[in-house]
Amino acid sequence: MLLESRQIMCGIVGFVNKWDEKKKDKNLDLMLKRIIHRGPDGEGKYIDENVALGHRRLSIIDLEGGKQPIYNEDGNLIIIFNGEIYNYKELKEDLVKCGHEFSTKSDTEVILHGYEEYGEGILDKLRGMFAFVIWDKNNKELFGARDHFGIKPFYYYYTDDKFMFASEIKAFLDNEDFVKELNRDVIPAYLSFNYSPLNDTFFKNVYKLEPGYYFRYKNGKLDLNKYFNLTFDEKSDDYDKLVDDISETMKESVKHHMISDVEVGSFLSSGIDSSYIVSLAKPNKTYTVGSDDPRYDETKYAKDLASKLGIENVSKAITKEEYINIIPKLMYHFDEPVADPAAIALYFVAELASKDVKVVLSGEGADEFFGGYGYYRRYIDAKFYNKLPFWFRRGVSKVCSLLPEVRGINFLVRSGRTLEEDYISVNKVFLEKEAHKIVNFKANYPSNKEICAPYYKEQSGQGNVTKMQAIDIKFWLVKDILQKADKMTMANSIEGRVPFTDIEVFKLARTISYDHKITKENTKVALREAAKRDIPTEAYKKEKLGFPVPLREWVREDAVYNMIKDKFNSPISLELFNNKKIMKLLDDHRNRKRDNYKKVWAVYCFLVWYDEFFIKN
Repeated sequence: MLLESRQIMCGIVGFVNKWDEKKKDKNLDLMLKRIIHRGPDGEGKYIDENVALGHRRLSIIDLEGGKQPIYNEDGNLIIIFNGEIYNYKELKEDLVKCGHEFSTKSDTEVILHGYEEYGEGILDKLRGMFAFVIWDKNNKELFGARDHFGIKPFYYYYTDDKFMFASEIKAFLDNEDFVKELNRDVIPAYLSFNYSPLNDTFFKNVYKLEPGYYFRYKNGKLDLNKYFNLTFDEKSDDYDKLVDDISETMKESVKHHMISDVEVGSFLSSGIDSSYIVSLAKPNKTYTVGSDDPRYDETKYAKDLASKLGIENVSKAITKEEYINIIPKLMYHFDEPVADPAAIALYFVAELASKDVKVVLSGEGADEFFGGYGYYRRYIDAKFYNKLPFWFRRGVSKVCSLLPEVRGINFLVRSGRTLEEDYISVNKVFLEKEAHKIVNFKANYPSNKEICAPYYKEQSGQGNVTKMQAIDIKFWLVKDILQKADKMTMANSIEGRVPFTDIEVFKLARTISYDHKITKENTKVALREAAKRDIPTEAYKKEKLGFPVPLREWVREDAVYNMIKDKFNSPISLELFNNKKIMKLLDDHRNRKRDNYKKVWAVYCFLVWYDEFFIKN
């Protein structure tokens, strides 16, 4: 009899070495304990003379078929998996025709038999979010992969003779083979990007498996390969047909993301992205957080939409004290420093939803796929100035780059540079030269231009807006947006699903022409027109706000100012940062000389993160 199993969220860990079984079991248990929040309902393990694999599980239907690891027919292949495969039923039909026998009804087993049949070719057939590892007992080889856009995380620790992997870095901390060292070279890049931009992390020898990649590990050697390339093919299709296609594609994506044996809720802010998803999905419950400062509170828009759709909206106002006090805990859950203020608000909305549901929908990916950032209009807004000769704009840019950083000056600096010289993502914080000046060491790390260069090369021949989209997908979406979505939902033992960040949605979005994404008046032009058909309010017109909080004002208040000041004067801060420069950033912001709150927050979040992993742990 086939056993029904749908495990909607979990965490995976493992390592390769020659320890005896008792020692392997002890270390595996410690790793699993660190990520118990990803699957508090149970665990599964596989251990042999070469490898140890562990899986944490949140049970949805509590039957034996839901347990992992899962084995193939002869027990030679063993898989542990984190994620959801939305087209697993279709893939299973093909595999049954090929003669494969299934012992469960799970999507996990479909990946396993798919690997048997197609090898790494199975990755081209998967629709969903995933991070998994398959151990081949006969060949003593580990095979693993991460989904196209990095919705699910995958980290690995790799030295000359050691290899371990996990859904979260913190799982490595208690493994006897792990040597914890700060990778301080990444700090200046973090200050510019808001995250570690390459596949290395803030821990030496710990790496991120990049989205769209798979690996093989055998005989102490790691081989990395790409299976998915981010390509665009803009077409000037009929606008009405395009809007029809977007409407149908989004309906189909939301339908797939609603597949679950438990109730699915949704986050709901005041903007178009979550409003569109909620209007299509019509879940019974939606969740919104706002601020106790009415100037930043958007909950009334969410309640209005929920009311018109006849569904429930649960909301919460976050106080300053709640926001500030939770930061150390969240830096631990993030694994690496994250300075995106919206990430903390995301934790609270996930906590709110966790009281009722185990699955939530969210709107990540719409801006990057459909052209949603106001910054993408820069070439329209600067059309007149850009008619001037580039050599003239270049000269003005060089002069202005010597002046203080303010809005008008920044425009002149950018307009005299090529996109490849200037653009690293939509949320750049520190200028590169400034980031290097505030640290007390010389970082051995590629320049921002060198970091982005391979991705610009991939998009050679594309327009500037498409190039910016590609950079934002590769960096901002993958390294910040999707990671905070995963970590903050998993911190509350629920799974977040992102219908916009879907391979079939991208296949359509990659074809949208410039003028159907951006105009002088608007962004996400075609998407808004499609959403207009289903959203019963005017939310389709609104800009993306997420869940805003008045952090800019809080940093100027005595309590928060002094809290940050104390951290800026801590021993590790004095060791790593130029105290005079970071205090000037803080004081200039408090005195309203400069709007430095993002820069101040980036340094502060790093220092809080350091305390969590190098002082407390």
